[in-house]
Amino acid sequence: MEKIYKRQPTIRTLPKHSNINSNGHIFGGWILSQMDSAAGIEAIRRVGGPVATVAIEAMKFHAPVNVGDWMSVYTDITKVGTTSLTIHIEVTVVSRDTEDETLVTEGDFIFVALDENHRPKKIDD
Repeated sequence: MEKIYKRQPTIRTLPKHSNINSNGHIFGGWILSQMDSAAGIEAIRRVGGPVATVAIEAMKFHAPVNVGDWMSVYTDITKVGTTSLTIHIEVTVVSRDTEDETLVTEGDFIFVALDENHRPKKIDD
């Protein structure tokens, strides 16, 4: 039976051995970079141009990620201000021995829209 996922991730990847930490799990900084990349894609789509990460809030690591886990990064815009937007990110994995997605990490990233001089610019409605 084919598994149908209700939502589509912004990024889907397979962590590699080069991404492990000293405990044998995937390095949290690597996961954070995947989250920032996915949220950046979502922010650029919404703003229609360049953005910069200005803050990371409410980061939570719920469970470790292992080499070979099928990792998905989901993004949802939760707030749009005058020049900034907040994106909630959820990272899930599907392990080799299951078809169920498990939430492993989540956080809120704040981006600011940039003009041609790399200064904050107003986000259009």
